[in-house]
Amino acid sequence: MMRVAHLAIIVMTGALALSACSRSGEPKPLHDLRSNSGEPEEFAIVPNKPLTMPQTFAELPQPTPGNANRTDPTPQADAVAALGGNPAALQPGAAGAIGGGDAALVQQASRYGRDSAVRQTLASEDQQYRRGKGRFSWSIVPRDDYDRAYRRQKLDPYAWLNRYRRAGARTPTAPPAP
Repeated sequence: MMRVAHLAIIVMTGALALSACSRSGEPKPLHDLRSNSGEPEEFAIVPNKPLTMPQTFAELPQPTPGNANRTDPTPQADAVAALGGNPAALQPGAAGAIGGGDAALVQQASRYGRDSAVRQTLASEDQQYRRGKGRFSWSIVPRDDYDRAYRRQKLDPYAWLNRYRRAGARTPTAPPAP
């Protein structure tokens, strides 16, 4: 009888120790790809552009705290320039303004109205949904919370492809099902 009581105490202590390791206060990321190795992330290190001396000091812009520096890396603009595009097209006119090339698209897409805070609303609703789905589940080994939370909402592309083909719709070719 005494051994059963000792075993129960050991099991309860182990369960308590495992529950202390949970991250209940932190929001869960969609796909947790963080490394726990303690080493620096080599892809986060981006070298600055080389310093250059202007012809005259009048060419230098006024320093504005919080704005970009001339030597800050701009990988997207550099890629656009390398492919022959105009990197200035990536910059909207004012902070949060819509660029000239996208104004017609945004106007057409928002002809029935739009919510400017849709991203924040969707993020908070998604976090509440995932929190509700993961309330009574736990695992010793890490797994993908995103796939587990949205398992019932996932579409089977091959079932829909066959459904459209049976209905007589023209469909593109698809790779064989795995």
